[in-house]
Amino acid sequence: MAHASITADSAPSGAIAAPTPWHRVLYIQVLIAIVLGVLVGWLFPGFATNDWIKAMGDGFIKLIKMVIAPIIFCTVVSGIAHIQEAKKVGRIAVKALIYFEIVSTFALALGLIVGNVVKPGAGFGGAAASADAVKQYVGSDKVVKSVDFVLNIIPESVVGAFAKGDILQVLLFSILFGFALMQLGERGATIRNFIDDAAHAVFGVIALVMKAAPIGAFGAMAYTIGKYGTGALTNLIGLIATFYITAALFIFVVLGMIAKMAGFSILAFLRYIKDELLLVLGTSSSESALPGLMEKLERLGCSKSVVGLVVPTGYSFNLDGTNIYMTLATLFIAQALGVDLSFGQQITILIVAMLTSKGATGITGAGFITLGATLAAVDPRLVPGMAILLGIDKFMSECRALTNLTGNGVACVVVSWWEGELDRAALTRRLSRDVDPSDLETAVTTG
Repeated sequence: MAHASITADSAPSGAIAAPTPWHRVLYIQVLIAIVLGVLVGWLFPGFATNDWIKAMGDGFIKLIKMVIAPIIFCTVVSGIAHIQEAKKVGRIAVKALIYFEIVSTFALALGLIVGNVVKPGAGFGGAAASADAVKQYVGSDKVVKSVDFVLNIIPESVVGAFAKGDILQVLLFSILFGFALMQLGERGATIRNFIDDAAHAVFGVIALVMKAAPIGAFGAMAYTIGKYGTGALTNLIGLIATFYITAALFIFVVLGMIAKMAGFSILAFLRYIKDELLLVLGTSSSESALPGLMEKLERLGCSKSVVGLVVPTGYSFNLDGTNIYMTLATLFIAQALGVDLSFGQQITILIVAMLTSKGATGITGAGFITLGATLAAVDPRLVPGMAILLGIDKFMSECRALTNLTGNGVACVVVSWWEGELDRAALTRRLSRDVDPSDLETAVTTG
């Protein structure tokens, strides 16, 4: 299955595609919606916190989540079923996991380094926080143990996995189904063709849903500003600024160096996925951009099998933004509460956070829950300090989601390059020219 967009680089020879009017470009519409949402939330907080305004953002995210499970199933099954050798799937998975763990370690270490150098929590006033305020995040029923996390990957039923939309459960079944279809050989051709066609149809649904992206971004942003107020942005501005700057350093320095090794520019890549980044910024949900990211990466030159395995897996195992947040926030809380952490304890933070970042996947407020699990494992005295971050976590979650999305996109390109299945010509053409890849409805099937 291949996708191409009707753009300047795919038009027939001699034909020049008409430029898309600025007001019809998706990322511009989303950007305008975000600005309007901020203004409405600031000027009319009562109106912005109306249930119907909140429903705009929540409804759009639900529409996106509606198609995530079918997209993962179709993409993974199709990718595996068309592979001639089973060992290739295992090779891709191993390479992806190695990459995830190495880059995640860099993210965790960067958070520790910045936290020790900047010391954003030093001299923080009003650090006495009530443990009651964070019970909903760190209760015994919220912290997921590693063994429970592994067992939870296995769905109680296939239908249940799709009904809950659990990415890892759907991924497991999709891999097994893909292998089974691969072994059928020519007898499975009819099913393979059906799944390929179903994938195109689901991407068509996404194209329709994406037309509502500006409405979703407006509702989510207006409700957030209206509920928390602009004061929430300045309440702990030092920590917010430190976190955003640290995430930027990770993207432009760490991921930038990795991208350069793979032969592409991180700036050009960010420009290519700008629609997805703005969508995440507006909705505070990286899942809202998952289908569009997978479609764009395939058109960027990444092989279908790599996209189908790396991106969904990365949403559980490659959470760079969450990793930076955990180490930086842990040090902030320790400094705010006056708890001196030894070098050994800080190394423990890195190790524990590496595990707990996988254990809270799929749970609402995963970043905050993961932080609670990490604090409890390192030093229980730090757990009450989570209440300090309650007021600003909503704004920090956006940065976590943006960094996670970027990290997973880069990971997919790098693993494709590592596997020797990166279409370098398509990569160069997409990243170097002014091609508008935002309109998924322009995707057409090529044989």
